[in-house]
Amino acid sequence: MKTHTRSQSVSTKATSAKFGPGEYLPEGIFPRPEDPSASSGQALPKPKIIKQRRETPSQPCPTCSRPASRHRRYSRRLYDLGDLLSGRPCSLQITYSQHYCPACRRYFNQDLSDLAAPKSLYTHRVQGLAVRLVIEDGLPYRTASWHLWREHRVFVPFATLQNWVEAGGKKG
Repeated sequence: MKTHTRSQSVSTKATSAKFGPGEYLPEGIFPRPEDPSASSGQALPKPKIIKQRRETPSQPCPTCSRPASRHRRYSRRLYDLGDLLSGRPCSLQITYSQHYCPACRRYFNQDLSDLAAPKSLYTHRVQGLAVRLVIEDGLPYRTASWHLWREHRVFVPFATLQNWVEAGGKKG
């Protein structure tokens, strides 16, 4: 004769039930970013990498306007708005050139200011959308951060959002 305890019947019920919106999901259903081998067997989606090249053999020097030859190649990764069809985040892998001007003995990089601010990890599209969510829609920083991941598949920490909004308020 087989006897069932309450914990056995609850666990079978939880695994066989189909979860929908508004239903309780036990811990372990959603994987943690730092644990790719989560108990549910799911990992976060790998980013879709879009490669771009911004290289020229020669570039005019911004100081003296003389032609400067290419010295090195560098690579930079930027986080962009995700691919909504596949549900994957997007990363831009940009290869750009560094140039050297022998006249003024100066190194300078290919201009990438149309894509992102210097030393930024995110494109202007991500920054603009994030600031609009907070200012125009009135979302709190944490909610806006969650909205960016859920709807646009780009993870932006809420403290970064706060820095962007505060910097935008001072400039504007």
